[in-house]
This record gives sequence, structure tokens and C-alpha cells, in this order.
Amino acid sequence: MTTETTPRPDDAIIVESVEKSFGEVKALRGISFTAPAGSVLGVLGPNGAGKTTTVSVLSTLVRPDAGRALVAGYDVVRQPDEVRASIMLTGQYAALDEVLTGRENLVLFGRLMGLHRKAAKQRADELLERFALTDAADRRVGQYSGGMRRRIDIACGLVRAPRVVFLDEPTTGLDPVSRQSLWALVRELKQQGVTVLLTTQYLEEADALSDNIIVVDKGTVIAEGTADQLKARSGSSFCEVVPVDAADIPRLVTALSGLGEVAVPESADRVALPAPDGAATLTEALQRITTHDIELIDIALRRPSLDEVFIELTKPAVTEATA
Repeated sequence: MTTETTPRPDDAIIVESVEKSFGEVKALRGISFTAPAGSVLGVLGPNGAGKTTTVSVLSTLVRPDAGRALVAGYDVVRQPDEVRASIMLTGQYAALDEVLTGRENLVLFGRLMGLHRKAAKQRADELLERFALTDAADRRVGQYSGGMRRRIDIACGLVRAPRVVFLDEPTTGLDPVSRQSLWALVRELKQQGVTVLLTTQYLEEADALSDNIIVVDKGTVIAEGTADQLKARSGSSFCEVVPVDAADIPRLVTALSGLGEVAVPESADRVALPAPDGAATLTEALQRITTHDIELIDIALRRPSLDEVFIELTKPAVTEATA
């Protein structure tokens, strides 16, 4: 399945039928999508799906073979200089000079961006404070932790205020605290009206940050929507019940019969049933269980996760790859 999105006047990113091959390998096969200004677009897909190639095309690092792509209103082929002046790109690995200090890296980037020496130093000080790196400003970047390296890398990209930010799996290898810091930065950029395109392998990351999500596989978009819309494709909410004693599973099935088809997972330590009425179904289930005097460890209303959506959507690709 492919999706077609009609560009809007306020779209900061427009991708129309873009194709890219590397020799006999077709990395992009007519990919199309848009991203409104001031939004966060999450891009999901298995390894080799075309996510990084898409970012490379949009950031003018790779020239497309066919199709059209606009970033901040500029064509990536005909106006590459204008595109580069409007964006920030952070890849999976920090592009820093490890011999220089954090402050020196920031000043260097400022000078390369056209700032005068005084302005570059002033901007470096501002970013060091903003990213909580003042205490480490005069240490060599080679001595930084992974989280600190990621923060200084992103800070370097923000020396000049971008209109569009590309984050290509930016939290790979980061500890939970550093990941949360980067999530806060993404939200801050959005509040400032910056458009963010985020590729990630962490589905909860896309769920937490994205206004819209596209799922890419084999170089094209196979699904698009909000996190809730994509989750709905894997089914509605369901009620999960875990008894204290697994021997009570048959009694649970009896107690909940009539509410819907009760399923017992392979673990055989819980049951699940559809919850089309949401909390009302949960309440009715609890009342029936109480009547049958079955002691529980947990009862909760669950929704399909993005993990389940991702696995379901890309299952054919996995099957083919392992056949």
C-alpha cells in the first residue's frame, strides 16, 4: 500500500515521487510525503527501508534520480545553497572535531556559518548554557560522554537558527537521561516553529514526539497517520486480566464469557478480551470477576502499541528477507 498526500501552502517539507538508486539497489521508489511548518514528523521503518537516504536527499547530500523535493520552500536540486542555509542535520554519529574543546567546536561552526568572531563566541556561550555544557566547555570533545557529545553536536547545528531540522536516529546509544533531554529539545524546537523530521528505531520516541508518522519500507511510504490512527489499524482497545493463580484461568474465561471472545495467550497466565466500550468494558469485567471471587494481580485497559503496528505493517518484508 502507498499513500498520497496533497501538498499545502504551509508545508515545510514536500516530497513528491522521489526515486534514488545506488547501482542496482533501489533505495527510494517514488516516495511521497509532506510535513507542515512547525510540526514533528516521525519516520519509521526497518533497516534498509530508505530512511537515511530520504534525509540525505532532503539535506542535499544526495541528488535524487527522479521526483521533486522542497525544503523550506526551496528545491533541493535547483536551490541547494538555500536549502543548506535553512536546515540543520544531525546524524547517528556526532560530526565533531574531538581534538577541539566544546567551545572551540561551536566557535568553529559559527565562523563557518558566516558569523564574525565576536558573534560566534557569544553564540557559543549561549548554546553552552542552553545545553548545560558550560562546565565542560573547555574540555576536549574526545573526553565527552555519549550524551554530552550528542548535545554539543546538536548545539553546533543550532549556531544559525534553522527552519527545518533533520534528526537521523539521534538517540542511538544514549542513556535514558540523555534521551529525555533530547526529547525536551525536540519539543522546544517545535514550540519555536521549527519543523523537525525525526527518524528513529525507538517506537515510543515517535509515539511521544510526533504530530504525524510515516512508515517507510522498500523505499516508499506504506502507512501514514497520527500515532492513534496507526494504532487503530492493529485493532481496538482490549482488556487484559492477570490472576494471582494461573489455575483460575478457566474460571476467568467462564466469568467473562458473554463480554466478547476471551483469548488466552501462550503464556497461559492471563486472559484478554476486546474492549469496544473502553472503560465500561473494564468496569463490567471487574464486576464479574469480583462476583466469582477471583483474586487478581492486575486488570487494565490496553491499546495496541506502535511496536505491534510496525511489526504488522512490515511483516511481508521480514518474511521475504528470511525466505
